[in-house]
Amino acid sequence: MSEEVETKKVEEAPTQSDAMSIVMGDNGVAAAPAAELKGRKSRAKSIPSGIAHITASFNNTQCCISDVRGNVISWSTSGKAGFKGSRKSTAFAGTMVAQECARAAIGRGMHEVEIRVQGAGAGRESAIRAIATSGMSVTVIKDITPIPHNGCRQRKRRRV
Repeated sequence: MSEEVETKKVEEAPTQSDAMSIVMGDNGVAAAPAAELKGRKSRAKSIPSGIAHITASFNNTQCCISDVRGNVISWSTSGKAGFKGSRKSTAFAGTMVAQECARAAIGRGMHEVEIRVQGAGAGRESAIRAIATSGMSVTVIKDITPIPHNGCRQRKRRRV
């Protein structure tokens, strides 16, 4: 009986209404073809090297690891790591943020990273150390903190 069904499918060409029922599904709502859903897993490929962007402000520490083109692979912040309030700005929070971020990037196949640090927060040095000890080889450490060259007028000085 299965032979008859197979020969029937080969002989008949699908009409436009058959194609619409395949795309739309039984309830009339558009359904994604199975071939598109399968293709997503094959896109996740190994990324050997990337850039770690660490932003250490006085209130928070953020880490974002991207590939060389700038596409984000993993990211983490002190709030995402479970710290609240003034504990977000500590060196320990910076360590935890960088470890969590590096672990996710290593899972994607990354083993070499360039570090770019911005800001003057407490989690700055500890985040660099955490990435280095997580198993990734650090090629370059750059400080990209913006420094004014007497451009805009500064706000008035605070009096305490």
